[in-house]
Amino acid sequence: MTRIALDAMGGDFAPEQVVIGAVEAAAQQQDVKVLLVGQLAPIQAELDKLSPELRRSAQEAMVKGTLEIVHAPDIAGMDEEAAKTIHRKPDCSINVAMRLVKEGRADAFVSAGNSGAIAASAIFNLGRTPGVKRPAIATVLPTTDPERPIIILDAGANMDCKPEWLVQFAIMGDAYSKAVLKRTTPAIGLLSIGTEDCKGNEMTKETFPLLKKSSELNFVGNIEGKDLYKGHIDVAVCDGFVGNVVLKTTESIAKAIGLRLKAACTSTPLRILGALLLKGAFRDLKKVMDPEACGGAPLLGVSGAVIIGHGSSSHRAIFNAVKAGVAAATNDVSGMIAKSIAEHAEDAE
Repeated sequence: MTRIALDAMGGDFAPEQVVIGAVEAAAQQQDVKVLLVGQLAPIQAELDKLSPELRRSAQEAMVKGTLEIVHAPDIAGMDEEAAKTIHRKPDCSINVAMRLVKEGRADAFVSAGNSGAIAASAIFNLGRTPGVKRPAIATVLPTTDPERPIIILDAGANMDCKPEWLVQFAIMGDAYSKAVLKRTTPAIGLLSIGTEDCKGNEMTKETFPLLKKSSELNFVGNIEGKDLYKGHIDVAVCDGFVGNVVLKTTESIAKAIGLRLKAACTSTPLRILGALLLKGAFRDLKKVMDPEACGGAPLLGVSGAVIIGHGSSSHRAIFNAVKAGVAAATNDVSGMIAKSIAEHAEDAE
């Protein structure tokens, strides 16, 4: 049974949506135990508010041992300074849940809370994967090929980067793509402002030759923003500032297109009829493009499975984040990254 330490207090809609997602995950996902970490009173209040069906599912899960509440007296706020909060509040839900992983009582950590605090707690409690200079957030996004999503990293953990860090991001993205997405030879691109070798800022221009000389990576060269969603690149490497802008812009555009499409399809009776005929196609499109389908992004480069969810995660996103945690833990992503880092270090020598 894979044990997931789930931060009940993290996210804009915590603990309500986290509790619902936890109950659904414990009841519906096979061989998964959810350790719901947070303040007992608010968690119990949300359990009491559940629908009769979900409340029954929660009770059954607790009896079976697939759902357990672990008390954590403090909370790391979404707007608090990351590193200071983690040290000032040793018993906040993020730290308590992370320690469960450290102590071997859980196999993965999941939270939709303060991403900076999560990264700081992971480094402090779990430590970096051997050889890794800076952990990175790897976000999986859909492309025009439903079978070939793209990984973008870093998506927000490191705002200012060095070329050698970006090389390690490529190595970590390559390992994750192989382990979880089952790509045999992931195509890796360096996100820049042009495909030519000479294009980009100083950091990307210094990173390019380092990636090119790595015989262990399938580096295809520079890529532009327009290449991200074509389905021919598996890993896009960039610093955390650029990656986070790409991620949030993508989410915003997808939402805007959805709203405009809905308005256009309901503007006349004839269009409403046409929309009804295309209802199945729209459902399939939403399923592919829905960011909540991934649940969360793995923090790669720490000695353990850590999944960071979106701050506005709903119970459905929490459910899928638990699935992502299971995938990261059962595929030993951290171990694969450590092995890849060591191999690349030997190759560089």
